[in-house]
Amino acid sequence: MLSSQLPSLDLHGMDREITRILVNEFISDHYKMKTERVVIIHGIGTGVLKKTVHEVLRKNKLVESFYLDFFNVGSTVVTIKQNI
Repeated sequence: MLSSQLPSLDLHGMDREITRILVNEFISDHYKMKTERVVIIHGIGTGVLKKTVHEVLRKNKLVESFYLDFFNVGSTVVTIKQNI
């Protein structure tokens, strides 16, 4: 499935604290909806948002794995655990 067809969260213009909150809520909501994959759009810029997003995803127990989208390095594809 193309990442453009997945549910997404666009973080352009957000700061680090808001990013942490939004990413955790987004993952939690999609875990409850049993969504397998989502996309988080953090942009390229200075890399601050990407670093923050990846830190949050590493610590989130609902995240199975994540990787930068090969065709759009300004977004990260996340696989959400299905059974916890």
